[in-house]
Amino acid sequence: MTRRLSSRDNPLLRQLVRIVESSRERRQLGVSFIEGVHLCATYLARVGRPRLTLVTPEAQAQPEVAALLAALAQGSESPSGRAPRQAGAPIEGLPAGTAPVEIAAPLFSLLSQVENGIGVAFLIDTPRAELPERLDEDGVYLDGLQDPGNVGTILRSCAAAGVARVLTAPGTVWCWSPKVLRAGMGAHFGLTLHESVSWPEVLARLSLPVRATSPRAPSTIWQADLRPPALWVFGREGQGLDPDRIAPGLSWIGIPQASAVESLNVAAAVAVCLFEQQRQRQVPSQVGDSAQAQARAPGPPHSA
Repeated sequence: MTRRLSSRDNPLLRQLVRIVESSRERRQLGVSFIEGVHLCATYLARVGRPRLTLVTPEAQAQPEVAALLAALAQGSESPSGRAPRQAGAPIEGLPAGTAPVEIAAPLFSLLSQVENGIGVAFLIDTPRAELPERLDEDGVYLDGLQDPGNVGTILRSCAAAGVARVLTAPGTVWCWSPKVLRAGMGAHFGLTLHESVSWPEVLARLSLPVRATSPRAPSTIWQADLRPPALWVFGREGQGLDPDRIAPGLSWIGIPQASAVESLNVAAAVAVCLFEQQRQRQVPSQVGDSAQAQARAPGPPHSA
């Protein structure tokens, strides 16, 4: 490793600071900054090489970082076998080649958003998936969620439950923000994400039933037949879905819970629904007898 970043006046460092501090800069350049061994290793294993690798001298002495750097040096082909993604906008001072750049620890601290981080980070091209002509596979649509921790947790649940497509409405927190990335723990790199997709755009392509949760739904997730593919829709924390905009055509389903609890956290609701869906598909004989009675009813405004 011969390339080093040791001066605060380095153009690359100045550009990286702007990238880390400004979501507008990241969006314009089409890049994201991910930090830590787990996120970087997951990206390398599932997507491929980053645009830039930064590592401190101290981090190189850590076995897990050494293993990451060794894996990075092994090859340039994408694990999926697909052609490498086109690089985003040019970045001032970005060196050619793929060798990691050694960065002094005090300079790395200017970029780090992780307390007591290990000192390794990737600059990556932010994946941008085109919306397909037809939406006919399982998916989740997030309408206006604002909490990065919730959105990151939801992405983890989707990946774990085998729901590979997630769409977000305009106004929803950006999935590639640092806090969502950390909460997602690498789930982003196993999902297809479509952001700022309006509900009319979804309806124009939809070939699936649509499900949403409500405490006043005519059937519960234990009674409803969740085996067919569907698009689940979840609304903003504390407010639920906008009934005038999204409610028509939804199948409303309830989540059984103790009477002392008014509602579930939206991330918890997503996990409960998706894993009940997965359970029914794996053990179909346990679907309740009332599954066929799942009703399509006008949706109340307070839904998850």
